[in-house]
Amino acid sequence: MRPIITIKRIYEAPAKNDGLRVLVDRLWPRGIKKEAAAVDEWLKALAPSANLRKWFNHDPKKWAAFQEQYKEELKQNPAVEAFLKQHKGIKKITLLFGARDEQHNQAVVLREVLEQR
Repeated sequence: MRPIITIKRIYEAPAKNDGLRVLVDRLWPRGIKKEAAAVDEWLKALAPSANLRKWFNHDPKKWAAFQEQYKEELKQNPAVEAFLKQHKGIKKITLLFGARDEQHNQAVVLREVLEQR
């Protein structure tokens, strides 16, 4: 059985039905305390590389290219398979991100990749 994977801004209040809460940003989001975030795991290894993150800079005009490049990074990233194996029996996973743009961020791409595997 595949887990249900949702995405959520880390600034939103944690909910009981979030399941496993996984932060997928390379940097800790500004202005939020670790206790308030209620993060179960912080997986920097699943985040885009520093160069890709800086290049993208959450510019919607670069979204298509960002998706392609990030998916290519994830194809070559052993942390993806390790994450899926480690959480095989989990029913729900919430990928947390800090970006303001809820449509153009790495969690959107990562969810798609995880759901396809």
